[in-house]
Amino acid sequence: MERAIKTWWSPAVGREMGVARYGHYGKPVIYFPTGGGDYLDCERFLMVRALQPLIDAGRIKLFAVDSVCRQSWTNPEIPPPQKSAAQARYGRYLEDELFPYIRHACGDTDQPMAAVGASIGAYNALNAACRNPERFDLMVGLSGTYLHDHRMGGHFDDDYYYNAPTHFVPNLRGPRLDQLRKVRFVFGLGHDHEHPPYTWAAAHALGRVGVWNWVEQWGPGSGHDWPTWRSMLPRVLGRMV
Repeated sequence: MERAIKTWWSPAVGREMGVARYGHYGKPVIYFPTGGGDYLDCERFLMVRALQPLIDAGRIKLFAVDSVCRQSWTNPEIPPPQKSAAQARYGRYLEDELFPYIRHACGDTDQPMAAVGASIGAYNALNAACRNPERFDLMVGLSGTYLHDHRMGGHFDDDYYYNAPTHFVPNLRGPRLDQLRKVRFVFGLGHDHEHPPYTWAAAHALGRVGVWNWVEQWGPGSGHDWPTWRSMLPRVLGRMV
């Protein structure tokens, strides 16, 4: 399996950001890390191995990316306005730096991408697809933490609103909503140590404006952990790409 690492200093977020690329051909799939993770967690926790049959077959080309969760949502020392501002800067990083890099790494293709992730990574996948529906045709979120109201302490600003799909998606109208309706959204949810209201809030926000989505709920023995995610994601992508 072809593997390459790329890092660069991001003007948007003000620090070094990394991307690990796996595979030689196929649909570009962006994997967002969990809240405490980085761009190599996908490899450390054997998700790359789980996806290897799809990678080796040339069905997907995997890009595992960094996030700013440790500088925003998961850091209790950072006040709410700085959390939402950090997420807004991350959005600019994705749009101005990461997406163009992935397109170039895929031969300047216009092929739509897939956004995937687990826990807070699922939130970043959902947010990326909802903010940039012209770039995606598939989102897969596993055990997602799609709501951050409890981390905002009652604070609400534009940076938070425009990075909270459960808030801004129900208000979409016009061409952007038309484009969003072309994206497929799959939500995976285990049985143990999960918080289903997060997933259903995201699904209902999409459903209210006619965006196709599917919640796949697994039974006892599954949960908010890597073994479930390593089983879920290859099955979903195997059906959808």
